Amino acid sequence: MLLPDKKLIIFDLDGTLTKSKAPITEEMALLITKLLERVKVAIISGGGYPQIETQFANLLPANGENYTNLFLLPTSGTRLYRWQGSWVKEYAEDLTAAEKVKILTALKAVLHPPVYEAPVKIYGDVIEDRDSQITFSALGQKAPVELKYAWDPNRGKREAIANAIMKKIPEFDVRVGGATSVDITRKGVNKSYGIRKLEDYLKLEPKNIIFVGDALFYGGNDYPARATGVDCVPVDGPDDTEKLMRSWLEDKKGNLGV
Repeated sequence: MLLPDKKLIIFDLDGTLTKSKAPITEEMALLITKLLERVKVAIISGGGYPQIETQFANLLPANGENYTNLFLLPTSGTRLYRWQGSWVKEYAEDLTAAEKVKILTALKAVLHPPVYEAPVKIYGDVIEDRDSQITFSALGQKAPVELKYAWDPNRGKREAIANAIMKKIPEFDVRVGGATSVDITRKGVNKSYGIRKLEDYLKLEPKNIIFVGDALFYGGNDYPARATGVDCVPVDGPDDTEKLMRSWLEDKKGNLGV
């Protein structure tokens, strides 16, 4: 897969560019800025815009010369932000007040044993209203990364919670998100939705696009990207993503190109 054949690279955030809720490294920021000199780049995440700012956008180098090539799609692409001297919201498709009430009522009905047993200590909000998405985080939004990855390594706990919620509100999409989370959106709103919205916005075809994610397996929150027809590249964490990016950028002497 040759980078010059593509016009847009879309990256998942948590588990792909960073560990769960962790900031990008200086090395990752450098590689992103180098990619922006060649192609357009988009970051798509189930997280809200403030989370993308904290983990990613605010940690890029101050020189925003090529940031017009960068697009941020929080909450699975139900929102789009692009650089115009600052990050400007291009669109937002938010849940209605009535939809939020239905979702929150379903959550309150299932978030108790045996489906979910609250831990002794909670770190931040367990339920977060992201306007176009409601997210449940079993340990709280601000739980330490090591606790998150240890809580449900085989996805069984999150899948049980997601299945219980789906039975209550089948008219919504309910899916396993990050290391401890379950995301709830309108039906059909997932990463494939966000990718197609960006295709239309940029007037690109699937053959012009690469998607990179750590959860492209069946049932993973990146899996819907496969339905779009774009080339999908699975990675096993941020270190693997860095190796992939370097393979696109380095010359024969191992120097990063421009």
